[in-house]
Amino acid sequence: MFIDLVKIYVKAGRGGDGSTSFRREKYVPAGGPDGGDGGDGGSIILKGDSSLHTLMDYRYHSIYKAESGENGRGRKQFGKRGQDLILPVPLGTLVKDPETQGVIADICEAGAEYVLAKGGLGGKGNVHYKSSIRQAPRFAQPGQNGEEKTVYLELKMIADVGLVGYPNVGKSTLLSIMSNAKPKIANYHFTTLSPNLGVVQVEEGKSFVIADIPGLIEGASEGVGLGLEFLRHIERTRLIAHVLDISESEGRNPIEDYHRINAELEQYHLKMKNKPQVLVANKTDLNVSDELLKDVEELAKTLNVPLFRVSGVTREGIQSLIYGLWNTLESVEKDYSTYDEDYVPIIEELPEFVVTKEDGYFSIQGPFAENLLYKTNFEDYESRIYFQNMLYKKGIVAQLESLGIKQGDTVLFADYEMEFSPEEEE
Repeated sequence: MFIDLVKIYVKAGRGGDGSTSFRREKYVPAGGPDGGDGGDGGSIILKGDSSLHTLMDYRYHSIYKAESGENGRGRKQFGKRGQDLILPVPLGTLVKDPETQGVIADICEAGAEYVLAKGGLGGKGNVHYKSSIRQAPRFAQPGQNGEEKTVYLELKMIADVGLVGYPNVGKSTLLSIMSNAKPKIANYHFTTLSPNLGVVQVEEGKSFVIADIPGLIEGASEGVGLGLEFLRHIERTRLIAHVLDISESEGRNPIEDYHRINAELEQYHLKMKNKPQVLVANKTDLNVSDELLKDVEELAKTLNVPLFRVSGVTREGIQSLIYGLWNTLESVEKDYSTYDEDYVPIIEELPEFVVTKEDGYFSIQGPFAENLLYKTNFEDYESRIYFQNMLYKKGIVAQLESLGIKQGDTVLFADYEMEFSPEEEE
């Protein structure tokens, strides 16, 4: 089954908590701190895999979680780092924001990696908080949560040559003869219900990837037939091989077919007009009108594109077509960009914290506020002093004072209400 669009949820591992531990040593308060750091959480990473050609594996398994880091231990022992989760994807996979449809990442090369969700950092053990005035810190830093998000994975196949044309013009037959692909072939419309990829071996050290793009008929760009589903796969092809039924076996004029399909390509996106093309006149083994053949030759001349006469049945002209496609590709630059650049969102980086005053109430919100609140033990004096010092060092107290805060005013710190009572910074 060919699957080219899926929705997945990913959650990176949480960082392990730092340890609050003390060694036993004579003349050292509480034995001296020796709590180790927690291990970082594992990340979730997408990796390009040239052996994959569909997103089918993600259709029935849509939730992915990486391993969390271990907590730190005494004797300055660090917790083990959580293992990364590697998700292999086909080349040409786009990562998209579900709300904006903006492209977050584009996996185009084998082995290319993208960190989809970063693991949380491990917390620092209490050994880091020892100072000349704090000999026995009784608090440690908790681990941070890993990133979590929902994204779309959309596959836009990467091929050097894309075979396009009306149903039953012989695209699948040509693909099977020229490459190692084994598409389903039958004498009725829409036999091919999904794109097929194959590798064409030209000669030693020379090969190219060819794709059969199905479902293109008049109205395809508006959703008629299967065209809208598969038009996206033409975006990355370097060269379009337009296959025409020169025998008119389906009762259609091949020149009219050519103009209809090209109109659909341009309707899908104007940039399609500039994509290099060649014409492939197929079914030359059947009765072919000399007049029609001259018209097709005149069309190729007018377009200034190569014309190849072939027969999928007798295999006449196949080798000339293979070498012709290879030679044409030699002059075409590799460009695997898509037409999603118009929809790339502007992603603003969120600040660590935001200090506001609304209707007389003061508020401190943001990741820093939540993390500081979570790791503070308000029953411990030294932990409270550390909390207070961080408010000064980050400039939070200064911002509150600039907003007119006074002793005893209530402040909403993340989800916790507290009374403003500034103390001297230590």
